[in-house]
Amino acid sequence: MIEFDHVTKTYADGTTAVRDFSLTVPSHTTTVLLGSSGCGKTTLLRMVNRMVEPTSGEVRIDGETVSSRPPVQLRRSIGYVMQHSGLMPHRRVVDNIATVPRLNGVSRGAAQERARDLMELVDLAPELARRYPAQLSGGQQQRVGVARALADDPNILLMDEPFGAVDPLVRVELQSQLRRLQVQLRKTIIFVTHDIDEALALGDQIVVLRSGGEVAQIGTPRELVEEPADAFVSRFLGLQDGRRRLHASPRVGGGWTVVDDTGRPVGLIEGEDGTEPAAPSPEGC
Repeated sequence: MIEFDHVTKTYADGTTAVRDFSLTVPSHTTTVLLGSSGCGKTTLLRMVNRMVEPTSGEVRIDGETVSSRPPVQLRRSIGYVMQHSGLMPHRRVVDNIATVPRLNGVSRGAAQERARDLMELVDLAPELARRYPAQLSGGQQQRVGVARALADDPNILLMDEPFGAVDPLVRVELQSQLRRLQVQLRKTIIFVTHDIDEALALGDQIVVLRSGGEVAQIGTPRELVEEPADAFVSRFLGLQDGRRRLHASPRVGGGWTVVDDTGRPVGLIEGEDGTEPAAPSPEGC
């Protein structure tokens, strides 16, 4: 469990990035920090591994204040995935993944064996092990970044806009893979994003942030969509302008076309056996 206890962050130039933020991140779940650029979500994420020190307040992991642990030791115990993977360009894929185990004293052979197992886990072909990061696609680089973060089997995984730099199709694939990994590995994940669809797809708990790290609402995806706390949350999620007010209309050949309030198609509904399903409620979905 991760706890933020009334943390604040004010920089030397007087800029306040976070004002009085408190949150409990339950173990073995994914908590998404969702908000616009500059709202303090990355600052909060980096307080967990002491890349940012709070001006006041405490961050605790399983009851222990993170400030009581040496920063390097703490960081090696926590997985960290960033937007542009942060891979070392002069090291091959297998050695990038093996970095933290090697730093923690694991033999080269054992660390590389672990790296190859993780490559399989994140759907990277074995022949990619000897390539350098520049020889990989953006999606492959991000998979390597996830594998590297998991290499020493940390309990906590911090993910800072990890899929923001890849194309939409690859982004959906990576999100799906992360969901599968979480079912299998049950890590405690803090995931930062400004993408609403991504937050709704990944979060067990979503924290919607205003400027300065102010909490607008905390809830499950369903709670946020069905019961937005106020007009800010409703606007941010797109509930007021029709982007998430969906309806279904019959389509030629069977099934239904899902459209938003403007009539723009956003998806399809089919019966489980490929036949036309029962008509959806006229109130929409």
